[in-house]
Amino acid sequence: MQFHLTEEQGAIQDAIRGTLADTLPSERLHKFVDDDAEVDRESWDALMALGLGGLMVPEDQGGSGLGLLEAALSVEVGGEGAATGPLIGQTLAGLAIAQGGDEDAKAKWLPRLAGGEAMASLAFGGDWLPESWDVSESNGRVSGRVRFVQAANSADVFLVGLDGERLALVAAGEGVSVEPLDSLDRTRRQSALVLDNAPATLLAANTGRIFDAALVLAAADALGGAQRALDMTVAYAKEREQFGQPIGQFQALKHQLAQMALEVEPARALVWYAAYAFDSARDDARRAAAIAKAHLADRFVSIGRAAVAAHGGIGYTWEYDLSIWYRRSLFSRAFLGSPSVHRERAAKLAGW
Repeated sequence: MQFHLTEEQGAIQDAIRGTLADTLPSERLHKFVDDDAEVDRESWDALMALGLGGLMVPEDQGGSGLGLLEAALSVEVGGEGAATGPLIGQTLAGLAIAQGGDEDAKAKWLPRLAGGEAMASLAFGGDWLPESWDVSESNGRVSGRVRFVQAANSADVFLVGLDGERLALVAAGEGVSVEPLDSLDRTRRQSALVLDNAPATLLAANTGRIFDAALVLAAADALGGAQRALDMTVAYAKEREQFGQPIGQFQALKHQLAQMALEVEPARALVWYAAYAFDSARDDARRAAAIAKAHLADRFVSIGRAAVAAHGGIGYTWEYDLSIWYRRSLFSRAFLGSPSVHRERAAKLAGW
């Protein structure tokens, strides 16, 4: 049994980490946060050039043909670097089309998504869960309003959840309009997507599987963000001095940092296992996805709060990097359903 990443998987993470460091450094990220753009195009295009848009797209359609584990590892580093584009939506759209699209949809969208020529965003309405989706469909036309859609003005196509726990692909254009929302997380700008008799392509993909993949990717993003908050706090503790010595020398702060590390590292196994269980179609895959989402969403917020406390007053300031990841943690907690919702789902899936 392999308990560590393969050389190829490690190389994927290293490439993404280096690309984000080059194209989305702190100064550029703060400029993006202060502006109104939905996506930092330079960093997004660079990630697409690495092939992130097609990780789960079959090789004969221009993708890499890899699994959810590789996609989760990529999204994890995206969360670590506060990537601005809809990486989760791009990945899920490719997966849903590959698994449930007709040949025309595959030919039209998969090569473009894989190559980054098209951008896809996720539009799951209601209370996030498939049974609550409320966009209606009739004769290949869809109507409804979906909140919290990332990069809605920039996306070329949307993976939309329909009533009856169905999925559809809706291209930007006819019958599609966007209402911007005030986003707490300014690295992932949210809007309401308004569909008014918009043409749609129904997908035959397994809705439960697609939703589970979404949960795993959301957990991976939170894992990367939590790791970044921890790394920033450790670095600050080594540099900040009080009473003539680094504050990291104080026993109370050592305990706090150790507790933060103990929250992050075991959680990594939850995410990686959930992705592995999905790829292997294990019996506990659905439950593993729910547990990973619930636990990582909580841990990201917990570590974000501890990081702010360890930094003191500077941790709260708009100009300091930590505020970006703390605000991401608050959105990550709500995205796709709260921790309590998924803990309840995990219990039911276990037959409790």
